[in-house]
Amino acid sequence: MENETPQRTRATYVLPAPARWVDAVLGDGDRARSAMLNQIVTASVVLVVAIAGLMVGFRGDTALFFLAVTAVFVLTGASIIVPWGHLPPLWLALIPLGDIVAIGVMRVAEPTGGFGLLWVFPVIWLAAGFGAAGWLGGIFLALAAYGVTDAVIRSSPSSFGFLLLPLLLVAVSTSTFLSSRRASAQRLLLDRQATVLTQSLERARRHEQVLTEALDRVDFGVARIESDGSASIINDAHARLQRGSRTSGQPDVFSADGSTLLAADEHPLARVRHGEAFTDARIQVGQGEDRRVLSVSARRIIEPDGRDSGAVVVTRDVTAETDALRERDALVSSVSHELRTPLTSILGYLELAIDTPGVPEAALENLRVADRNADQLLRLVGDVLAASSQHKSAAQLTVSPADIDLVEIVHAAVESILVSAGERGIVIDVSRVEPARAYADPVRIRQVLDNLLSNAVKYNRPGGRVSVATSVGDQWALIAVQDSGVGLNEEDLGSVFQRYYRGAAVRDSSVTGNGLGLAISRDIVRRHGGDITVTSVLGVGSTFSVTLPARRPGTATS
Repeated sequence: MENETPQRTRATYVLPAPARWVDAVLGDGDRARSAMLNQIVTASVVLVVAIAGLMVGFRGDTALFFLAVTAVFVLTGASIIVPWGHLPPLWLALIPLGDIVAIGVMRVAEPTGGFGLLWVFPVIWLAAGFGAAGWLGGIFLALAAYGVTDAVIRSSPSSFGFLLLPLLLVAVSTSTFLSSRRASAQRLLLDRQATVLTQSLERARRHEQVLTEALDRVDFGVARIESDGSASIINDAHARLQRGSRTSGQPDVFSADGSTLLAADEHPLARVRHGEAFTDARIQVGQGEDRRVLSVSARRIIEPDGRDSGAVVVTRDVTAETDALRERDALVSSVSHELRTPLTSILGYLELAIDTPGVPEAALENLRVADRNADQLLRLVGDVLAASSQHKSAAQLTVSPADIDLVEIVHAAVESILVSAGERGIVIDVSRVEPARAYADPVRIRQVLDNLLSNAVKYNRPGGRVSVATSVGDQWALIAVQDSGVGLNEEDLGSVFQRYYRGAAVRDSSVTGNGLGLAISRDIVRRHGGDITVTSVLGVGSTFSVTLPARRPGTATS
């Protein structure tokens, strides 16, 4: 999927010219509604005044007054009937201008009625709907009408009311104009921002569609589990793999052995919802020919503030891989069984030949070399057979623990590796080997040390260093083998004890190996009730630590 960086859009706005103010602020429908609503408000106030005048009685020219009222209602009808959306915007200004004239006539008809205050309505309309031109034009026309009507009715210019009404009209018109300008600018800005958000939403929708299509086309399952346990993203492969091959119903889910039913809270998705993270958890969905072996890995999603926001679950179908490994183990087991019989026979005849009197010394030495190599080959075949999953390791890796001195075993193992270490200039340091007793099988522990020291030398640098240390506590004895070799990365650290596994740095080197030594060593140590662990820094070196029982189980501490 192609990575696309969204373009950053800057929201800007430009205030339109006064002549285009209504077009920029109002659409055709908004313009007609604005004209109708403003005029209806003006007409409603005039109607209330007219009704009050009828009830109280006019002292002025009644006919002229109601002529002006009629003109206001005619303008109101025009604001409703005329299709202002199809006319130039400035034509709409004729309505408030007509109101100014009509209100002036009303003021002339009844000078003492205070009808000049009604000029506020058309002035507000002009200031709000026609920009600077409407603001200035409305003030000028209202003041002009005020002056003309004062001249007609011969009002006294010295009265305080002569200044109050013009000041009120200017203040109201200016305040309306500024508020309208600010509101219109905010509206334009919001419109631009809405456009930007719409475009961003459309881009996000397209990206989501591309992501969904890409996820649905991969053959491994992907699921996004939220912190509340709900699944926000599930691709087709995930649903298909979890469902198995059955067309109806939910298949049974088993552990990796294919026979133990998993409890509901042991299912990988249930573990994810409980906050766990894991790698390569194996389960089997269904049984028989329709079965699927799945490898499930989960990674937690941690927000920058440290909050856990869920997990991503990846599911792979490893049925073919599992079947291939099973077939390989079956083949290895079969070949190993076939090799053991002739090798045992060869060893027997070699021992007979060695024990035969009169064999020349030179031939005897050659027979001993052949015997040692045949014995080593037989042990290797036994190790391969023990590593095969077709056979119980307990039957092959038998241990006979006893109270032993680890120092003697360590020194014997170091002596056997000195020649190969010397060929590469590697120093074996035993200065930290201290007296330590353990309850273990000396032959099997020697096998473990041979494997660890062999790896420490093979995967070390020329002129490097190998350190061996021993110690003992109340319950456990410890053997540590440290080297200055190639080291292991994070992936290798999690897989180094698997059968037939060889690390990335090892695979890139010219050193050969079968990947069984560490797996067999761990099995041996665990058969004793102990364990073997490793710490490593890539390019710096590794340290393998073997813990063994310090005494026979049930023996009291002295």
